[in-house]
Amino acid sequence: MSFRARLTLFFVLIVIVPMVSVAIVLFRLISDNETGKADAGLRSSQQATINLYRQAARSAQGPLRAVSQDRPLAVALQANRRAAATARATTLLAAHRVSRILVLRGKHSFVDVGARDAIAPSSAQLSAKGRTVGELEVSVERAKPFAVFAARTTGDPVVVLSPSGGVLGSTVRVAPAALPQPGSAKAVKAGGARYRAASFRAAGTRGSQLQVVVLQRDRGRTSAVARSRLLAAGILLGFLVLALTFAVAVTRSLQAQIGAFLQAARRLAGGDFSTEVPTTGHDEFAALGAEFNTMSRQLESRLEELRQGRVRLESSLQRIGETFESNLDRDALLEIVVRTAVDGVGAEGGRASARVPGDRRLQERARTGALDGLEAALSEAEAAVVKGEQQRGESEREGVHAIAQALHGADQSLGLMSVARHGRAFIEQDRELLAYLARSAAVSIENVGLHEMVQRQAVTDELTGLYNHRRFQEAMASEVERAKRFEQEMSLVMLDIDNFKSVNDTHGHQQGDLVLAEVARVLRESSREIDSPARYGGEELAVVLPGTDLEGAFNLAERVRQGIEELDLPVPTGDGKLRVTASFGVAARSESADDPRALLAAADAALYEAKRSGKNRTVRAQANGQGSR
Repeated sequence: MSFRARLTLFFVLIVIVPMVSVAIVLFRLISDNETGKADAGLRSSQQATINLYRQAARSAQGPLRAVSQDRPLAVALQANRRAAATARATTLLAAHRVSRILVLRGKHSFVDVGARDAIAPSSAQLSAKGRTVGELEVSVERAKPFAVFAARTTGDPVVVLSPSGGVLGSTVRVAPAALPQPGSAKAVKAGGARYRAASFRAAGTRGSQLQVVVLQRDRGRTSAVARSRLLAAGILLGFLVLALTFAVAVTRSLQAQIGAFLQAARRLAGGDFSTEVPTTGHDEFAALGAEFNTMSRQLESRLEELRQGRVRLESSLQRIGETFESNLDRDALLEIVVRTAVDGVGAEGGRASARVPGDRRLQERARTGALDGLEAALSEAEAAVVKGEQQRGESEREGVHAIAQALHGADQSLGLMSVARHGRAFIEQDRELLAYLARSAAVSIENVGLHEMVQRQAVTDELTGLYNHRRFQEAMASEVERAKRFEQEMSLVMLDIDNFKSVNDTHGHQQGDLVLAEVARVLRESSREIDSPARYGGEELAVVLPGTDLEGAFNLAERVRQGIEELDLPVPTGDGKLRVTASFGVAARSESADDPRALLAAADAALYEAKRSGKNRTVRAQANGQGSR
């Protein structure tokens, strides 16, 4: 091989190959970073849409109970009178403002009235005289309104597809065949714009499975990737041109007297830059030797620049880990950490477990890769961390190597992550990478915990553990608006502890705080998960009851009143027990109380009537503003 060919090969190996490698890595990082941002936002919108769909299904439970308890419908079904049952179901459809009522017998419908695009059904078994007469499905939501509401809530277009793939409801024009399958995300074109789309399955009528697709506008991701890649390519190309120009100049200067410096050239081609060419004398050979030495130093400088570039690239990868520390989604964070760990050490799969606040048990929260055949080694490595209270555990089972790393916060263990692979044992560099990722993830998990704690404190009354006044007002406004939108029942209960001032004056404020806390506990334990019990102010409490009519609110108030009356509280002196009662006012949304202020005023007036008429009682608000028991 000629000297020219050798020099060309040398240039390719020390300049072209590293530059191509750096370009590939940079382009991949740029693309992954922009795609990761887009998919994170898409997952957030998808989860919000899932929650809205579940909420729509829950909103059908109240009408479901009413329809299932309808006597004429039950009689018609028991007698197998389809026409009568259909007529009665049509009446109930309007009476309860539902979208569709369906009675199934086996796989066939016996009664089916209402809109065919109804979604989010609630179902129950219908029985008469101890015999099952069918399965009832009731839907209050329709596909198109749901898509519009979900799009307005999330800010992203939503498409609802039937089990056959047809469009039931959509806020954007798109071909159903272009949309992704559930559990995946892809780029699509809709309405002349580019979107990232993801879908999930949702329960439909007749036991079918609908597909709900969320689309998020691709707001410049492609152009951002292109700009970043163009900038990186320009920098690398400039460096390549500079290096190529210099190499050509040096090659031409050496070709005239290559023979005398063949040995020196061989040393340079071998990468030995430490030995200089002799430069004795002042003739042209000495000058050429000096040029050889200069070139050697310059090439060494270029290699150093490449090494520094690699250091900067490693620093960029570390900064990816630092972004974990600002993430407030615990499960998404752990998924990123595990995926990064698996890619970083060349593992075949991995998983992460974390302790949920209030529960010391470890729960698996994320996994990636195929774990078949890796479970035994992973479990053994994890057990070494958990049982031995170590920062790291390693194991080897039947050729499978596993390593587990603790996620340890400032003063407690937050969880652990583990990875495994066949064949190769883990080296120190792998351990250092896992330790670094674990530290970053632990900081982020602690940040999530602090964020959740601050959120709870911002809406919770410290003494009673109920919602504070601000959160109560937000719940009132939101539930009244929801009830108006879906034409649902909604009620409010207000209560005031009787003679509370005398408790403070007689036994002290600490005893008063105890009474208030116990009354709040009774209210909280009597409320449903969807209710919003709150401390309205002082010794006055309230609870917002979605999907509840006036009688339902009255019954809850009576249960709470009786629970308070049964409280057996000690007094500070130890002499006897303190008996506590409370007065209640209940009101339901109506034409005269169709906004938060009017509903609050009606409940407050009923509470005043309960106080005025003897206390320790519940009074319903009437349309004329008066109260009745």
